[in-house]
Amino acid sequence: MKIITALEAQLGEAAILHGEKLQSRYHHIWKMDKPLNAVAVVLPKTTAEVAAVVQLCHQMGQEIVVHGGLSNLVGGTETAAHQLVISMEKMNAIEEVDPISKTLTAQSGAIIEHLIDAAANHDLLLPLNFGAKGSAQIGGAIATNAGGLRVFRFGMTRQLVLGLEAVLPDGRIITNLKKIIKDNSGYDLKQLFIGSEGTLGIVTRVVLRLIEKPSSRCSALVGVENYDKVLQLLKHMDKGLGGTLSGFELMWQHTYETMTSDPSPYRAPIPQHYPYYVFIEVMGKNHTQDVKLLEDLVGDCLENEIVLDGMLAQTDKELNALWQIREDVAVLAAQAKDDQHFDISLPIPKIGSLIDQITADLKKLPVVDRIFTFGHVADGNIHFIIGKHENNPDVIDAVNALVYKHLKAHQGSVSAEHGIGLHKKKYLNTSRSEVEIELMQQLKQLFDPKNILNPGRIVN
Repeated sequence: MKIITALEAQLGEAAILHGEKLQSRYHHIWKMDKPLNAVAVVLPKTTAEVAAVVQLCHQMGQEIVVHGGLSNLVGGTETAAHQLVISMEKMNAIEEVDPISKTLTAQSGAIIEHLIDAAANHDLLLPLNFGAKGSAQIGGAIATNAGGLRVFRFGMTRQLVLGLEAVLPDGRIITNLKKIIKDNSGYDLKQLFIGSEGTLGIVTRVVLRLIEKPSSRCSALVGVENYDKVLQLLKHMDKGLGGTLSGFELMWQHTYETMTSDPSPYRAPIPQHYPYYVFIEVMGKNHTQDVKLLEDLVGDCLENEIVLDGMLAQTDKELNALWQIREDVAVLAAQAKDDQHFDISLPIPKIGSLIDQITADLKKLPVVDRIFTFGHVADGNIHFIIGKHENNPDVIDAVNALVYKHLKAHQGSVSAEHGIGLHKKKYLNTSRSEVEIELMQQLKQLFDPKNILNPGRIVN
Protein backbone atom coordinates (compact mmCIF):
# COMPACT_ATOMS: atom_id res chain seq x y z
CA MET A 1 0.00 0.00 0.00
CA LYS A 2 1.06 3.55 -0.70
CA ILE A 3 0.75 4.64 2.94
CA ILE A 4 2.93 1.75 4.18
CA THR A 5 5.63 2.48 1.60
CA ALA A 6 5.63 6.14 2.58
CA LEU A 7 5.81 5.35 6.30
CA GLU A 8 8.67 2.89 5.85
CA ALA A 9 10.56 5.55 3.91
CA GLN A 10 10.08 7.95 6.83
CA LEU A 11 10.71 5.74 9.87
CA GLY A 12 12.27 2.55 8.52
CA GLU A 13 10.73 -0.88 8.09
CA ALA A 14 11.29 -1.89 11.73
CA ALA A 15 8.90 0.81 12.95
CA ILE A 16 6.00 -0.36 10.74
CA LEU A 17 4.11 -3.59 11.45
CA HIS A 18 1.70 -4.91 8.83
CA GLY A 19 0.50 -8.14 7.24
CA GLU A 20 1.21 -11.25 9.30
CA LYS A 21 2.89 -9.15 12.01
CA LEU A 22 -0.54 -7.89 13.04
CA GLN A 23 -1.60 -11.41 14.08
CA SER A 24 0.10 -10.96 17.45
CA ARG A 25 -1.39 -7.51 18.03
CA TYR A 26 -4.82 -6.75 19.53
CA HIS A 27 -7.00 -3.76 20.40
CA HIS A 28 -7.66 -4.52 24.09
CA ILE A 29 -5.83 -6.38 26.85
CA TRP A 30 -8.96 -8.49 27.50
CA LYS A 31 -9.17 -9.53 23.85
CA MET A 32 -5.68 -10.78 23.11
CA ASP A 33 -7.13 -13.76 21.22
CA LYS A 34 -8.51 -11.49 18.48
CA PRO A 35 -5.88 -10.28 15.96
CA LEU A 36 -5.79 -6.56 15.29
CA ASN A 37 -7.74 -5.38 12.27
CA ALA A 38 -5.82 -2.42 10.77
CA VAL A 39 -3.72 -1.22 7.86
CA ALA A 40 -0.58 -1.23 9.98
CA VAL A 41 0.85 -0.33 13.38
CA VAL A 42 3.39 2.48 13.59
CA LEU A 43 5.85 2.54 16.52
CA PRO A 44 7.30 6.05 16.83
CA LYS A 45 9.96 6.85 19.42
CA THR A 46 9.88 10.65 19.46
CA THR A 47 7.41 13.51 19.13
CA ALA A 48 9.05 14.43 15.83
CA GLU A 49 8.33 10.95 14.47
CA VAL A 50 4.70 11.13 15.61
CA ALA A 51 4.40 14.51 13.89
CA ALA A 52 5.89 13.17 10.65
CA VAL A 53 3.44 10.24 10.61
CA VAL A 54 0.44 12.43 11.36
CA GLN A 55 1.43 14.99 8.75
CA LEU A 56 1.68 12.26 6.13
CA CYS A 57 -1.70 10.83 7.16
CA HIS A 58 -3.23 14.30 7.00
CA GLN A 59 -1.96 14.76 3.46
CA MET A 60 -3.27 11.35 2.39
CA GLY A 61 -6.56 11.45 4.31
CA GLN A 62 -5.53 8.37 6.31
CA GLU A 63 -7.55 7.68 9.48
CA ILE A 64 -5.55 7.11 12.68
CA VAL A 65 -6.41 5.31 15.92
CA VAL A 66 -4.04 5.89 18.84
CA HIS A 67 -3.09 2.95 21.07
CA GLY A 68 -1.74 3.19 24.59
CA GLY A 69 -2.06 0.54 27.30
CA LEU A 70 -5.24 -0.89 25.68
CA SER A 71 -7.29 -0.94 28.89
CA ASN A 72 -9.96 1.48 27.63
CA LEU A 73 -13.50 0.25 28.38
CA VAL A 74 -15.58 2.29 25.90
CA GLY A 75 -14.22 1.15 22.54
CA GLY A 76 -11.63 3.90 22.30
CA THR A 77 -8.98 1.57 20.87
CA GLU A 78 -11.17 -0.46 18.51
CA THR A 79 -10.03 -0.35 14.88
CA ALA A 80 -11.29 -1.01 11.37
CA ALA A 81 -9.37 -2.55 8.47
CA HIS A 82 -8.82 0.82 6.75
CA GLN A 83 -7.38 2.55 9.84
CA LEU A 84 -3.76 3.04 10.85
CA VAL A 85 -2.67 2.52 14.45
CA ILE A 86 -0.10 4.75 16.11
CA SER A 87 1.08 2.91 19.22
CA MET A 88 2.85 4.95 21.90
CA GLU A 89 4.54 1.93 23.52
CA LYS A 90 8.07 2.89 22.42
CA MET A 91 7.67 6.41 23.83
CA ASN A 92 7.99 5.23 27.42
CA ALA A 93 10.88 7.29 28.80
CA ILE A 94 10.75 8.95 32.20
CA GLU A 95 12.77 12.04 31.36
CA GLU A 96 13.08 13.71 34.74
CA VAL A 97 11.92 13.74 38.33
CA ASP A 98 12.48 17.20 39.81
CA PRO A 99 12.29 16.99 43.63
CA ILE A 100 12.44 20.78 44.07
CA SER A 101 9.63 21.62 41.66
CA LYS A 102 7.93 18.36 42.65
CA THR A 103 7.33 17.44 39.03
CA LEU A 104 7.83 14.44 36.78
CA THR A 105 8.36 14.73 33.03
CA ALA A 106 7.72 11.69 30.85
CA GLN A 107 6.78 10.50 27.41
CA SER A 108 3.13 9.54 27.08
CA GLY A 109 3.78 5.81 26.64
CA ALA A 110 5.23 5.46 30.14
CA ILE A 111 3.35 2.97 32.34
CA ILE A 112 1.65 4.72 35.26
CA GLU A 113 2.99 2.28 37.86
CA HIS A 114 6.51 3.01 36.63
CA LEU A 115 5.87 6.73 37.14
CA ILE A 116 4.58 6.05 40.66
CA ASP A 117 7.75 4.07 41.42
CA ALA A 118 10.01 6.77 39.94
CA ALA A 119 8.35 9.41 42.11
CA ALA A 120 8.63 7.17 45.18
CA ASN A 121 12.39 6.88 44.63
CA HIS A 122 12.54 10.61 45.38
CA ASP A 123 10.18 10.32 48.37
CA LEU A 124 7.36 11.83 46.30
CA LEU A 125 3.90 10.57 45.38
CA LEU A 126 2.01 10.50 42.08
CA PRO A 127 -1.53 10.10 43.47
CA LEU A 128 -2.99 8.28 40.44
CA ASN A 129 -4.23 4.91 41.66
CA PHE A 130 -6.55 2.56 39.79
CA GLY A 131 -6.68 -1.12 38.95
CA ALA A 132 -5.05 -0.88 35.51
CA LYS A 133 -2.06 1.20 36.64
CA GLY A 134 0.29 -1.70 35.88
CA SER A 135 -0.56 -1.60 32.15
CA ALA A 136 -2.20 1.79 31.53
CA GLN A 137 -0.03 4.49 29.99
CA ILE A 138 -0.02 8.09 31.19
CA GLY A 139 -1.02 9.35 27.73
CA GLY A 140 -4.20 7.30 27.88
CA ALA A 141 -4.93 8.52 31.40
CA ILE A 142 -4.60 12.09 30.17
CA ALA A 143 -6.69 11.44 27.07
CA THR A 144 -9.54 10.06 29.19
CA ASN A 145 -8.95 12.24 32.29
CA ALA A 146 -8.75 9.05 34.36
CA GLY A 147 -9.87 9.01 37.98
CA GLY A 148 -9.36 6.15 40.40
CA LEU A 149 -9.33 5.48 44.11
CA ARG A 150 -7.91 8.81 45.37
CA VAL A 151 -9.91 11.36 43.40
CA PHE A 152 -11.70 12.42 46.58
CA ARG A 153 -8.47 13.90 47.95
CA PHE A 154 -6.23 14.56 44.97
CA GLY A 155 -8.59 15.07 42.03
CA MET A 156 -8.75 13.61 38.52
CA THR A 157 -5.76 13.37 36.16
CA ARG A 158 -6.56 16.92 35.02
CA GLN A 159 -5.52 18.27 38.43
CA LEU A 160 -2.11 16.60 38.12
CA VAL A 161 -1.10 17.87 34.67
CA LEU A 162 1.01 21.04 34.70
CA GLY A 163 2.08 20.93 31.06
CA LEU A 164 2.03 18.76 27.99
CA GLU A 165 3.16 18.38 24.41
CA ALA A 166 0.81 17.20 21.68
CA VAL A 167 0.77 16.60 17.94
CA LEU A 168 -2.20 18.20 16.19
CA PRO A 169 -4.15 16.38 13.44
CA ASP A 170 -2.22 18.23 10.71
CA GLY A 171 1.17 17.31 12.20
CA ARG A 172 1.94 20.56 13.97
CA ILE A 173 3.39 20.30 17.48
CA ILE A 174 2.12 22.29 20.44
CA THR A 175 4.60 22.31 23.33
CA ASN A 176 3.95 23.69 26.79
CA LEU A 177 6.00 21.69 29.27
CA LYS A 178 6.11 24.30 32.00
CA LYS A 179 6.57 23.21 35.59
CA ILE A 180 4.73 26.20 37.03
CA ILE A 181 1.37 25.97 38.80
CA LYS A 182 0.11 29.50 38.15
CA ASP A 183 -0.12 30.64 34.53
CA ASN A 184 -2.99 32.91 33.51
CA SER A 185 -1.48 33.98 30.20
CA GLY A 186 -4.55 33.49 28.03
CA TYR A 187 -6.44 30.28 27.28
CA ASP A 188 -5.16 27.16 29.03
CA LEU A 189 -4.95 25.12 25.84
CA LYS A 190 -3.67 21.95 27.50
CA GLN A 191 -7.11 21.47 29.04
CA LEU A 192 -8.54 20.86 25.55
CA PHE A 193 -6.44 17.71 25.20
CA ILE A 194 -7.13 16.33 28.68
CA GLY A 195 -10.25 14.18 28.42
CA SER A 196 -10.61 14.63 24.64
CA GLU A 197 -9.81 10.93 24.03
CA GLY A 198 -7.21 11.68 21.36
CA THR A 199 -9.72 13.38 19.05
CA LEU A 200 -8.01 16.79 19.05
CA GLY A 201 -4.36 15.76 19.23
CA ILE A 202 -1.93 13.04 20.33
CA VAL A 203 -0.30 13.76 23.68
CA THR A 204 3.39 12.83 23.45
CA ARG A 205 4.99 14.26 26.61
CA VAL A 206 3.71 15.51 29.94
CA VAL A 207 4.76 17.32 33.11
CA LEU A 208 2.96 15.93 36.16
CA ARG A 209 2.56 17.50 39.55
CA LEU A 210 3.79 15.39 42.49
CA ILE A 211 3.28 15.75 46.22
CA GLU A 212 5.46 14.91 49.18
CA LYS A 213 5.02 11.23 49.85
CA PRO A 214 2.97 10.60 52.98
CA SER A 215 5.01 8.65 55.51
CA SER A 216 1.99 6.73 56.75
CA ARG A 217 -0.74 4.70 55.08
CA CYS A 218 -3.37 2.81 57.03
CA SER A 219 -6.72 1.30 56.16
CA ALA A 220 -9.91 -0.13 57.58
CA LEU A 221 -12.84 -2.12 56.25
CA VAL A 222 -16.27 -1.71 57.82
CA GLY A 223 -19.72 -3.22 57.30
CA VAL A 224 -22.69 -0.84 57.16
CA GLU A 225 -26.44 -1.43 57.49
CA ASN A 226 -27.84 1.13 55.00
CA TYR A 227 -26.83 3.94 52.69
CA ASP A 228 -27.78 6.71 55.13
CA LYS A 229 -25.24 5.24 57.52
CA VAL A 230 -22.66 5.23 54.71
CA LEU A 231 -23.15 9.00 54.38
CA GLN A 232 -22.86 9.46 58.15
CA LEU A 233 -19.64 7.44 58.07
CA LEU A 234 -18.20 9.56 55.27
CA LYS A 235 -18.89 12.81 57.13
CA HIS A 236 -17.55 11.40 60.42
CA MET A 237 -14.33 10.16 58.82
CA ASP A 238 -13.72 13.23 56.68
CA LYS A 239 -14.18 15.56 59.63
CA GLY A 240 -12.30 13.40 62.13
CA LEU A 241 -9.28 12.69 59.95
CA GLY A 242 -8.51 16.34 59.27
CA GLY A 243 -7.68 16.14 55.56
CA THR A 244 -5.82 12.81 55.61
CA LEU A 245 -8.73 10.72 54.26
CA SER A 246 -7.52 9.62 50.80
CA GLY A 247 -9.87 6.77 49.94
CA PHE A 248 -13.51 5.95 50.72
CA GLU A 249 -14.66 3.09 48.54
CA LEU A 250 -18.09 1.43 48.64
CA MET A 251 -18.96 -2.16 47.73
CA TRP A 252 -22.39 -3.73 47.73
CA GLN A 253 -22.94 -7.04 49.56
CA HIS A 254 -23.20 -9.34 46.53
CA THR A 255 -20.03 -7.89 45.05
CA TYR A 256 -18.11 -8.32 48.31
CA GLU A 257 -19.37 -11.88 48.70
CA THR A 258 -18.24 -12.74 45.16
CA MET A 259 -14.85 -11.10 45.66
CA THR A 260 -14.20 -13.12 48.82
CA SER A 261 -15.56 -16.57 47.86
CA ASP A 262 -14.30 -19.36 45.59
CA PRO A 263 -13.06 -19.21 42.89
CA SER A 264 -11.73 -15.79 43.95
CA PRO A 265 -8.25 -15.94 45.53
CA TYR A 266 -9.36 -13.49 48.26
CA ARG A 267 -10.97 -14.23 51.61
CA ALA A 268 -13.36 -12.11 53.65
CA PRO A 269 -11.70 -10.03 56.41
CA ILE A 270 -15.16 -9.48 57.96
CA PRO A 271 -18.39 -11.48 57.47
CA GLN A 272 -20.16 -11.39 54.12
CA HIS A 273 -23.73 -10.57 55.17
CA TYR A 274 -23.64 -6.77 55.59
CA PRO A 275 -25.53 -4.72 52.97
CA TYR A 276 -22.60 -2.34 52.35
CA TYR A 277 -18.82 -2.47 52.79
CA VAL A 278 -16.63 0.62 52.98
CA PHE A 279 -12.86 0.57 52.36
CA ILE A 280 -11.15 3.50 54.10
CA GLU A 281 -7.62 4.73 53.35
CA VAL A 282 -5.70 7.32 55.36
CA MET A 283 -2.42 8.85 54.18
CA GLY A 284 -0.67 10.91 56.83
CA LYS A 285 2.67 11.62 58.48
CA ASN A 286 2.78 9.63 61.72
CA HIS A 287 1.82 5.98 61.44
CA THR A 288 1.29 5.35 65.14
CA GLN A 289 -0.91 8.42 65.55
CA ASP A 290 -2.78 7.80 62.29
CA VAL A 291 -3.60 4.21 63.18
CA LYS A 292 -4.74 5.25 66.65
CA LEU A 293 -6.95 8.01 65.23
CA LEU A 294 -8.51 5.69 62.64
CA GLU A 295 -9.05 3.02 65.30
CA ASP A 296 -10.75 5.55 67.58
CA LEU A 297 -12.97 6.82 64.78
CA VAL A 298 -14.05 3.31 63.80
CA GLY A 299 -14.67 2.60 67.47
CA ASP A 300 -16.86 5.68 67.73
CA CYS A 301 -18.84 4.52 64.71
CA LEU A 302 -19.33 1.07 66.21
CA GLU A 303 -20.46 2.56 69.52
CA ASN A 304 -22.92 4.89 67.78
CA GLU A 305 -24.13 2.12 65.44
CA ILE A 306 -23.01 3.93 62.31
CA VAL A 307 -21.17 0.73 61.37
CA LEU A 308 -21.95 -2.86 62.32
CA ASP A 309 -18.48 -4.38 62.14
CA GLY A 310 -14.95 -3.39 61.20
CA MET A 311 -11.28 -4.31 61.04
CA LEU A 312 -8.01 -2.40 60.70
CA ALA A 313 -5.18 -3.69 58.56
CA GLN A 314 -2.37 -4.44 61.03
CA THR A 315 0.43 -5.10 58.54
CA ASP A 316 1.39 -4.03 55.03
CA LYS A 317 0.43 -7.52 53.86
CA GLU A 318 -3.05 -7.16 55.32
CA LEU A 319 -3.40 -3.65 53.89
CA ASN A 320 -2.45 -4.77 50.38
CA ALA A 321 -4.72 -7.80 50.58
CA LEU A 322 -7.58 -5.57 51.69
CA TRP A 323 -7.22 -3.24 48.72
CA GLN A 324 -6.87 -6.11 46.25
CA ILE A 325 -10.44 -7.03 47.14
CA ARG A 326 -11.50 -3.59 45.94
CA GLU A 327 -9.15 -3.21 42.96
CA ASP A 328 -9.05 -6.63 41.27
CA VAL A 329 -12.21 -6.28 39.17
CA ALA A 330 -10.95 -9.02 36.86
CA VAL A 331 -12.34 -11.46 39.46
CA LEU A 332 -15.80 -10.03 38.85
CA ALA A 333 -15.43 -9.82 35.08
CA ALA A 334 -14.45 -13.50 35.00
CA GLN A 335 -17.81 -14.39 36.57
CA ALA A 336 -19.89 -12.11 34.36
CA LYS A 337 -20.35 -13.63 30.92
CA ASP A 338 -20.71 -11.12 28.06
CA ASP A 339 -20.05 -8.39 30.61
CA GLN A 340 -20.93 -4.73 30.26
CA HIS A 341 -19.04 -2.16 32.34
CA PHE A 342 -20.44 1.15 33.58
CA ASP A 343 -18.92 4.14 35.37
CA ILE A 344 -21.78 6.53 36.07
CA SER A 345 -21.74 9.62 38.30
CA LEU A 346 -24.64 10.56 40.56
CA PRO A 347 -25.18 13.17 43.28
CA ILE A 348 -23.84 11.53 46.44
CA PRO A 349 -27.09 11.80 48.49
CA LYS A 350 -29.06 9.99 45.76
CA ILE A 351 -26.71 7.07 45.12
CA GLY A 352 -28.37 4.61 47.51
CA SER A 353 -31.92 4.92 46.20
CA LEU A 354 -31.00 5.24 42.51
CA ILE A 355 -28.66 2.26 42.53
CA ASP A 356 -31.38 0.22 44.22
CA GLN A 357 -33.81 1.27 41.48
CA ILE A 358 -31.37 0.50 38.66
CA THR A 359 -30.56 -2.88 40.19
CA ALA A 360 -34.24 -3.77 40.55
CA ASP A 361 -34.88 -2.82 36.92
CA LEU A 362 -31.92 -4.88 35.70
CA LYS A 363 -33.11 -7.97 37.61
CA LYS A 364 -36.33 -7.84 35.61
CA LEU A 365 -34.40 -8.48 32.39
CA PRO A 366 -34.33 -12.27 31.85
CA VAL A 367 -30.97 -12.06 30.08
CA VAL A 368 -29.18 -10.46 33.05
CA ASP A 369 -27.28 -13.02 35.09
CA ARG A 370 -24.95 -11.12 37.44
CA ILE A 371 -24.92 -7.56 38.78
CA PHE A 372 -21.80 -6.34 40.57
CA THR A 373 -21.85 -2.85 42.08
CA PHE A 374 -19.03 -0.86 43.68
CA GLY A 375 -17.49 2.57 43.43
CA HIS A 376 -15.78 5.72 44.60
CA VAL A 377 -18.78 6.94 46.57
CA ALA A 378 -16.98 9.97 48.04
CA ASP A 379 -16.81 11.52 44.56
CA GLY A 380 -20.15 10.17 43.30
CA ASN A 381 -18.76 7.59 40.87
CA ILE A 382 -20.40 4.14 40.87
CA HIS A 383 -19.41 1.14 38.73
CA PHE A 384 -21.53 -1.72 37.45
CA ILE A 385 -20.26 -4.94 35.93
CA ILE A 386 -23.26 -6.75 34.44
CA GLY A 387 -23.18 -10.33 33.13
CA LYS A 388 -25.73 -11.66 30.64
CA HIS A 389 -26.91 -14.83 28.91
CA GLU A 390 -26.97 -13.05 25.53
CA ASN A 391 -24.90 -10.31 23.96
CA ASN A 392 -26.70 -9.10 20.83
CA PRO A 393 -27.11 -5.33 20.13
CA ASP A 394 -30.71 -5.27 21.37
CA VAL A 395 -29.69 -6.75 24.73
CA ILE A 396 -26.78 -4.34 25.08
CA ASP A 397 -29.08 -1.40 24.33
CA ALA A 398 -31.68 -2.64 26.81
CA VAL A 399 -29.11 -2.85 29.61
CA ASN A 400 -27.67 0.56 28.71
CA ALA A 401 -31.12 2.12 28.75
CA LEU A 402 -31.85 0.90 32.28
CA VAL A 403 -28.51 2.04 33.70
CA TYR A 404 -28.63 5.45 32.05
CA LYS A 405 -32.33 6.34 32.24
CA HIS A 406 -32.16 8.23 35.56
CA LEU A 407 -29.03 10.26 34.83
CA LYS A 408 -30.48 13.25 33.02
CA ALA A 409 -33.25 13.89 35.54
CA HIS A 410 -30.77 13.79 38.42
CA GLN A 411 -27.93 15.66 36.65
CA GLY A 412 -25.65 12.67 36.61
CA SER A 413 -23.06 11.60 34.06
CA VAL A 414 -22.90 8.69 31.63
CA SER A 415 -19.15 8.61 32.18
CA ALA A 416 -17.39 9.43 35.43
CA GLU A 417 -13.91 8.40 34.32
CA HIS A 418 -13.83 5.95 31.39
CA GLY A 419 -14.76 8.44 28.66
CA ILE A 420 -17.27 8.23 25.81
CA GLY A 421 -15.35 6.46 23.04
CA LEU A 422 -17.46 4.62 20.47
CA HIS A 423 -19.75 2.77 22.85
CA LYS A 424 -21.33 5.67 24.74
CA LYS A 425 -21.60 8.24 21.99
CA LYS A 426 -25.33 7.89 21.47
CA TYR A 427 -25.90 8.44 25.20
CA LEU A 428 -23.86 11.64 25.42
CA ASN A 429 -27.07 13.69 25.44
CA THR A 430 -27.96 12.24 28.84
CA SER A 431 -25.07 14.25 30.31
CA ARG A 432 -24.55 17.17 27.91
CA SER A 433 -26.90 19.76 26.44
CA GLU A 434 -27.40 20.32 22.72
CA VAL A 435 -25.31 23.50 22.90
CA GLU A 436 -22.45 21.67 24.64
CA ILE A 437 -22.48 18.89 22.03
CA GLU A 438 -22.54 21.46 19.21
CA LEU A 439 -19.48 23.18 20.70
CA MET A 440 -17.69 19.82 20.96
CA GLN A 441 -18.45 19.17 17.28
CA GLN A 442 -17.17 22.63 16.37
CA LEU A 443 -13.94 22.05 18.29
CA LYS A 444 -13.43 18.75 16.47
CA GLN A 445 -14.04 20.46 13.13
CA LEU A 446 -11.61 23.26 14.00
CA PHE A 447 -8.79 20.95 15.08
CA ASP A 448 -9.41 18.05 12.70
CA PRO A 449 -11.43 19.14 9.63
CA LYS A 450 -10.52 15.93 7.79
CA ASN A 451 -11.70 13.80 10.75
CA ILE A 452 -8.67 11.52 10.64
CA LEU A 453 -7.70 11.38 14.32
CA ASN A 454 -9.56 8.83 16.46
CA PRO A 455 -12.64 9.31 14.25
CA GLY A 456 -16.07 8.55 15.67
CA ARG A 457 -15.05 8.97 19.31
CA ILE A 458 -17.21 11.29 21.44
CA VAL A 459 -18.81 13.17 18.52
CA ASN A 460 -19.05 12.73 14.75
